Amino acid sequence: MARPPRARESVLDAFEQLLVDEGERAATMDATARTAGVSKGGLLYHFASKDALEQGLLERLDTLVDDDLDAMASSPDGPVAFFLRTSVMDDDPLDRALIATARLAQGGHPGAAEALRSVRGRWAEALRPHVRDEASLALVLLLSDGLYYNNALSGQTAVAGPVPRGTALDALVALVEASVR
Repeated sequence: MARPPRARESVLDAFEQLLVDEGERAATMDATARTAGVSKGGLLYHFASKDALEQGLLERLDTLVDDDLDAMASSPDGPVAFFLRTSVMDDDPLDRALIATARLAQGGHPGAAEALRSVRGRWAEALRPHVRDEASLALVLLLSDGLYYNNALSGQTAVAGPVPRGTALDALVALVEASVR
């Protein structure tokens, strides 16, 4: 009897969560199996090695970025506004995959570092036709980085943090769009 595809995703979810919560060293095969609620044999059925598990995460990231680029291209607000608004973390699948991949990169995984460079390059290529020059593109990318980074400083409190939200974010997006066109 074939295992349901969801079991593979559950294993990847567990690996990703371990990376996000505890870092690359804690995300062992045994810990992943335990967190996913599967036997080691169940884990090995889907991922024969830690390298295969890491590759599965990178493939997940690639798929999520494909979806993000599609959403960016079809956003009624336009690609720049979409990109900036989604740079404020929302604990969505793409955010978790990016953080988990960054944890792998911090642990020295060369494929993870390359995947992050590729993601940034793909976003830049999608944004480039919507800005007037390379300096404008750099402004959008660096503001996105700042929003993403500073979001981590806000925590889960209702107190206003260093990341604008609501009308403040609307005003920031409008300012950037006026500057880069």
